[in-house]
Amino acid sequence: MATGQIFSRNTQALFYNYKQLPIQRMLDFDFLCGRETPSVAGIINPGSEGFQKLFFGQEEIAIPVHSTIEAACAAHPTADVFINFASFRSAAASSMSALKQHTIRVIAIIAEGVPESDTKQLIAYARANNKVVIGPSTVGGIQAGAFKIGDTAGTIDNIIQCKLYRPGSVGFVSKSGGMSNELYNTIARVTDGIYEGIAIGGDVFPGSTLSDHVLRFNNIPQVKMIVVLGELGGRDEYSLVEALKEGKIHKPVVAWVSGTCARLFKSEVQFGHAGAKSGGELESAQVKNQALRDAGAVVPTSYEAFETAIKETFEKLVEEGKISPVPEIKPPQIPEDLKYAIKSGKVRAPTHIISTISDDRGDEPCYAGVPMSTIVQSGFGVGDVISLLWFKRSLPRYCTQFIEICIMLCADHGPCVSGAHNTIVTARAGKDLVSSLVSGLLTIGPRFGGAIDDAARYFKDAYEKGLTPYEFVEGMKKKGIRVPGIGHRIKSRDNRDKRVELLQKYAHTHFPSVKYMEYAVQVETYTLSKANNLVLNVDGAIGSLFLDLLAGSGMFSKQEIDEIVEIGYLNGLFVLARSIGLIGHTFDQKRLKQPLYRHPWEDVLYTK
Repeated sequence: MATGQIFSRNTQALFYNYKQLPIQRMLDFDFLCGRETPSVAGIINPGSEGFQKLFFGQEEIAIPVHSTIEAACAAHPTADVFINFASFRSAAASSMSALKQHTIRVIAIIAEGVPESDTKQLIAYARANNKVVIGPSTVGGIQAGAFKIGDTAGTIDNIIQCKLYRPGSVGFVSKSGGMSNELYNTIARVTDGIYEGIAIGGDVFPGSTLSDHVLRFNNIPQVKMIVVLGELGGRDEYSLVEALKEGKIHKPVVAWVSGTCARLFKSEVQFGHAGAKSGGELESAQVKNQALRDAGAVVPTSYEAFETAIKETFEKLVEEGKISPVPEIKPPQIPEDLKYAIKSGKVRAPTHIISTISDDRGDEPCYAGVPMSTIVQSGFGVGDVISLLWFKRSLPRYCTQFIEICIMLCADHGPCVSGAHNTIVTARAGKDLVSSLVSGLLTIGPRFGGAIDDAARYFKDAYEKGLTPYEFVEGMKKKGIRVPGIGHRIKSRDNRDKRVELLQKYAHTHFPSVKYMEYAVQVETYTLSKANNLVLNVDGAIGSLFLDLLAGSGMFSKQEIDEIVEIGYLNGLFVLARSIGLIGHTFDQKRLKQPLYRHPWEDVLYTK
């Protein structure tokens, strides 16, 4: 365990498992403190590489993203703090990997529920190698005016109110992250503020203890007094008692152990933290408070008196000349994000594209103001024509109506998707209809609208081979192939695609059999166990249901069905449908007499 200061104004961290908000909060804190360099050197997102754009004050910066811990440590050898936002399932393994990197000195584990046996292994390795573990189940820590971990101290407004943008004279350590915020505010009201604050986490076996950090504070010259907030359960506070009795701590300690109300309950009570459960009289808050008081700590009679005890101790040190209160400074203004400024009515910004024919911002796409479901329910379409020209036979009405539904659902999806954007830019350049249309059609492929055939082909093959969803998905994974028809950028388990629901409802009502769709739904059930956005998308819905249409109608042989899928009939539906929308966008731009489009340079991150 480190014996002194573990953070500074030059500390940089590696952030594991990308989370935009806590990283941006760290960078905003850096700017507030006047740091010259961002505190986040790199991001580790397993399986991903590249850059993430974030703000450092008014400047937009690109932070490198690495796929492995080893690669990140090699690329950023001066980053010695590892902030782990992994889930409890992988937090221990990733933390151990980080501890084994010679560049890492401090690890903060945010996750709750890390198995105790795993935590003990991390603690043993860290102590054997003189490294610091904060957590698990922690919000992190902060050195005022220098460095903070993730969401520590909450919002910028709270940080300013707690005067954490500049160093004070108080070292603070607590088990609770939530109560840390409360105490940062309390300490700022009655002293010159925090120098360093740590929340060790509420698990039974924290990576570092209250006394570990109190002993560190004792060796930091800028820390003049120490505030400790413990809680009932466990015996961590007794190591602090022993340190006080042995004279290892030479600075005033103001302490309180919360949980005195537990005696009011007739039976044992489990409070919020895993470790906040009294296992006997010695683990009660009352006995711990008395032990700390007997060892020489300043312990009030109640939590309500805690603030007064802190204030009196600080004022005494000022009177003795041991503390010269820190002069107040005015922190810089953090720039407000544009979207929040627009929402609050503080600014207005022009749009770059005008569209009058479609709108995809609501629950379902609308064409010329008419919701998709209304278009579907009207029953208009050219399904019979397609039946004759493509399949050379007249299909039953339920089949042709399904084709019409597919075309209506796929005709357009707003001006922002790839095909429409290309068509709009081409039309604004004065090009003719065919050039504008083709520029949009050329974007159709495996990443945009071209997965219907593949979805049908893979679902059909898996179903006919009798593969379980597990065998199918894992087999595709081993081949390095993403399952076509599964996954969406904005839709999820809790935000289903209205188009998929409409197609499924129609098929259940009219189709003789939906065996392929039911198989696709079984696959979706399995993929949703892996990630919330791995839902059946519109490509997968059309692909599987078209197989049901072909097989259930009794009008196609197996060879014909295989040929239809192989040739690309199903992607043809998308091409035909989207052509309607692309032509409409071309006419819309010409009618509006829109000028040549040039992408604004403010919307481009120029970086090396």
